[in-house]
Amino acid sequence: MARARRLGGGAGFIDIGFAKLDTGRLERRGMPEGILCEGKSPAQVAEIFRVLSSAGHVVIGTRASGAQAKAVGRKAGRKKLRFNKLSGTLVLGRARERGGKKVLLMSAGTADLPVLIEAKETLEDGFGIATETVADVGVAGLHRLLASEGKLKDVRFAAVIVAAGMDGALPSVVAGMTGKPVIGLPTSVGYGASFGGLAALLAMLNSCAGGLAVVNIDNGFGAACLAAAIVGQAPEP
Repeated sequence: MARARRLGGGAGFIDIGFAKLDTGRLERRGMPEGILCEGKSPAQVAEIFRVLSSAGHVVIGTRASGAQAKAVGRKAGRKKLRFNKLSGTLVLGRARERGGKKVLLMSAGTADLPVLIEAKETLEDGFGIATETVADVGVAGLHRLLASEGKLKDVRFAAVIVAAGMDGALPSVVAGMTGKPVIGLPTSVGYGASFGGLAALLAMLNSCAGGLAVVNIDNGFGAACLAAAIVGQAPEP
C-alpha cells in the first residue's frame, strides 16, 4: 500500500516500500522523474508507473525490457503506453507541446540512434519540446555533415545534442560550426579500444571547441534534461 508524504517547496514524494517516488521534481526543477528500469523487476516497474501516472505525471522509463513493458501495459492499458524496442524507452502520457525553440539531434552513425532516440522521446514526451533528427553524419564523411550546415544556424534550434561512439569526434566538429550550446552524448558503440564508450567520452571532454558540454556514456535522458533547461532559458524564435 503506497503511503503519500507531501512536504512543502516541491519536495513531496510517495513511499511505496521499495521506492520513494519524487512527485515534486516537476515543480522543483521543471522536469519529470525518469525511471531507470534496468535492475528492477517487471512488477516493480509496473507499480512505479501506476502510482506516478495516478498522481498525474508523465512517466518515462529508460532501458526497459519487453517483459517490463508488458507488465506496465497490463496495469496502464497498452493503448496509452508507448514502448520503443530500439531505444528501450517506455512512456506513459505526454507533456503538452511548448512551442517556441526546438532541439536539433545529430548522430555520428546509425548505431548511435538508440541513445539519441532516448533523448528525443524524453524531450518530446516529457517536456513537450519539438526536435529534429539528422542521422549518420559522422566525421568519416564530413560532406554529409556539411550538407546540414544550415540547420546549425537555424534560429529555431536552441541547442544541439550530438551522439557519437567510436572516436567521439563529431561533437567537437559541430561545436566548431555553431554558436549554439552543444551537448556531447558519448555512446558505447565501437570496437575493443573504444572501451565501451570511454574513448568517446574522454575525446569529448578533451575537446578544444568552446560551448560543448558532455554527459555520461549512453545517457540520452540526461542529455535531454540539459537541453530542456537550455530551451527554458532561450528567447522565442
